[in-house]
This record gives sequence, structure tokens and C-alpha cells, in this order.
Amino acid sequence: MAIITLTTDFGEKDHFAGAIKGAIYSELPDVKIVDISHSVSPFNISEAAYIILNAYSSFPKGTIHLIGIDSELNQENKHIAILLDDHYFICANNGIMSMITNDIVPEKIVEINIHDKIQTSFPVLDVFVKVACHIARGGTLEVVGKSISNIKPITNLVPYINDEQTQIIGRVIYIDNYGNVITNIKKSFFESIGKGQDFEISARSHKFKQIYSKYSDVVNFEIPKEKRNDEGKGLVVFNASGYLEIAVYKSNSATVGSASTLMGLNLMDTVTINFIKQ
Repeated sequence: MAIITLTTDFGEKDHFAGAIKGAIYSELPDVKIVDISHSVSPFNISEAAYIILNAYSSFPKGTIHLIGIDSELNQENKHIAILLDDHYFICANNGIMSMITNDIVPEKIVEINIHDKIQTSFPVLDVFVKVACHIARGGTLEVVGKSISNIKPITNLVPYINDEQTQIIGRVIYIDNYGNVITNIKKSFFESIGKGQDFEISARSHKFKQIYSKYSDVVNFEIPKEKRNDEGKGLVVFNASGYLEIAVYKSNSATVGSASTLMGLNLMDTVTINFIKQ
């Protein structure tokens, strides 16, 4: 039985997500539909890319991922279908897949060309659903599009490194439900540049000289619990996805605050790592 996932910026208030599900069920009553997220910030490509990157591989091989972010068709925003890592992705060619294709080479990419057969002002509902259902029935990508070799990149998903390799400048690409701030600096990249050197991480006026293995490492468990004051303490970790994350221990924007609110960090803000030569 086919699985189709949905990731959009449609939110929960409007009819869009429900209409997409209804259209899929009308064609494939026995399909399984899974919502990854409908709460992506409107038109936020890097946020959606991070969510897709970290969700898709948990699904079985052959899963079809329908991504409805900035999907209006125009001459600079074509539609594509990709076979990658034995998963299918249907989306606009707006850079949203570049975070995944940086690490994994697609097996096949087609530019969707069935638009002349479908009258639509809502391509996710009409075009993307048709392509997803075609694939779910066992159809090939060549039937719905022409092969292409490259997709549009997003340059700001790659951190900058200076010529001397003493400084990494990254950006905030995602803020999670806890207000933790995720950067585009991967652990493997950090280690390849740093080579075990001391460092200082700067985010606005906040500085960190240590990266913890997990959030609770910031707690001194030798101190009696009633004397600790750990909630709200800032820290840096490499998260479960391997990205540098600035967090606040047991953060809550309504009480102790979060990395985003307390440190004033927003999407696309810079985070700098300076390595200290010995």
C-alpha cells in the first residue's frame, strides 16, 4: 500500500490541506496519507528543507513526499519530481531539495510537463496530486516529465569558511517548537575545519566555548536539586540531526524563555565560530 506524505505552509485553518487529502483519496481510496507538517512558515524554503531532510528517511522505501511550499508555477519556478534514496519527492524547483541533494545524488529528476492537460490555479491540489497518484499506481517519472540533470540550489544553506579556515559563518535555518535555534553548520563540517582546536561560538552578544553531547549535560547533578538553577540556561549541542543548535535548557517561551526569545535570534541570523590557533 502506497504512502503519501504532505509538507506544506498551508496551516490548519484553511481548507487547502483537507482538499489535497480528499483529492488523493478520490483517486486512491486505500492509500495512506501522513502529515509531516502544515506549519512551515509561509514560503520558507530553508525551514521546509530542514523538516523534509529529517523526516523522509523514517518512512519506508518507495514513499511519495508531496511538498507544497512556494509552488505557484512560473518561468522561474518549475515543478519537479525526484527519485532519491528510493523515495519520491514532488515539489517546486525552488531549492527546497538542495539540502538533501548536497549529500545524496538523485537517481532521477524530471521537470513535470502535464500542466497543459490540467487547468489549475492550485498546482499542489491538481498537478502534484496527479503525479503522486500516478507514482503510487506504479507509474514512471518519464510519463509525467522530461529528464533534467540539475536542480536549483539554495546558497545560504551552506556555511561560509574563510581562506585561513579559522572562521565559520553559518545561519539560523530553523527554530523548533521549543524555540531552539538550529544552524546550517553540520557536525562533520565543524570537525573537518576545527580539527580539535579550541573555539568560540558567537550569536549576537552571546558567546559559547563548549558544545555539549546532550541538553542535560549543562546540569551539575552534584548539586542538590532544590539548589540548582538550570532551567533557562543557554547551551550549544549538535542535535539528533547533526546540526549545531543553540538551546535553552527546558525552554518555554511563556516561562523561562527560549534561545530565540532570550537571545533575539531569528531565521537567517548569523552564527559565527572562531577557531583559536594554538
